[in-house]
Amino acid sequence: MARESSLFSGRPSELIGRQVANYLVESEIGRGGMAVVFRARDLRLGRTVALKLLAPELARNDTFRKRFTHESQVAAAIDHPHIVPVYEAGETDGVLYIAMRYVAGSDLRHLLDRRGPLALPDTVRIAGQVASALDAAHEHGLVHRDVKPGNILVAQGTDSDHPEHVYLTDFGLTKKSLSLTGFTSVGQFVGTLDYVAPEQISGRPVDGRCDVYGLACVVCEALTGRPPFQREDDMALLWAHQYDEPSPPSAARAGLDPAVDPVFAKALAKNPDARYDTCLAFVAALRATCATPPTTVRTATEPDHALPASLRPPHWAAPVFRS
Repeated sequence: MARESSLFSGRPSELIGRQVANYLVESEIGRGGMAVVFRARDLRLGRTVALKLLAPELARNDTFRKRFTHESQVAAAIDHPHIVPVYEAGETDGVLYIAMRYVAGSDLRHLLDRRGPLALPDTVRIAGQVASALDAAHEHGLVHRDVKPGNILVAQGTDSDHPEHVYLTDFGLTKKSLSLTGFTSVGQFVGTLDYVAPEQISGRPVDGRCDVYGLACVVCEALTGRPPFQREDDMALLWAHQYDEPSPPSAARAGLDPAVDPVFAKALAKNPDARYDTCLAFVAALRATCATPPTTVRTATEPDHALPASLRPPHWAAPVFRS
């Protein structure tokens, strides 16, 4: 059993300037109900990392600690351009931590909040990168289970054909992991209920097709400005995911080709067997509805690697991490 942590004896901000394992904490860059993420300096290699510290009560649960260690190791073993590399995962002074690549950029939640719905070509391009990451994880036997805009990081790309580079993050801290500790209640789902698959809610076994559902919810919000289901309370939203049919996305956004509607209907099927088998298959079907190939318009003063104006946040210096 992990011993009581002294690292979290005060406010997380009090960790700034302190050493955690082999990392010097520099600044806080994000927080959620179960973790705080800091920008930190790797004292061994001299590189900047994103250091995620999990809530102490999680470290005190042996079942969670074992699953966390296993899933973090699996995530670290996946070498994929659209998965945030995990450098190290461990425990120090009773606190579980993950050291990851520091991504200078924003997340999709931040972009949607500031910019509103995205154009279909932009959405398809971003979704394709996320789908590629999810399918790679599935091939390694790892199901994400918490696909949401806050876990999709958007950094600057390399050129006008690749205006953004997307990373998927937050493997190793899954809803299944939390459920084994008794920490998953309806309250703990707040913020991610919009994207949870029916089989997760009912406690049935899950596989990669639950991520197909979650990705479809995220893509629907990116296109229309709202997830497939909106209800006044959490229980009604849980019910909707399990039993209600989603409204056609074309009804929620003027000018959106109705050809996208059957694509989402399949991806959001209540029965996993009726969905697309892979995330990339879903995105391929969505891409096929595009009337014209994705294009990026830039001015003469913009560098080739700049994001389209519809996607570019005001500042790229402050990444956003949510857990």
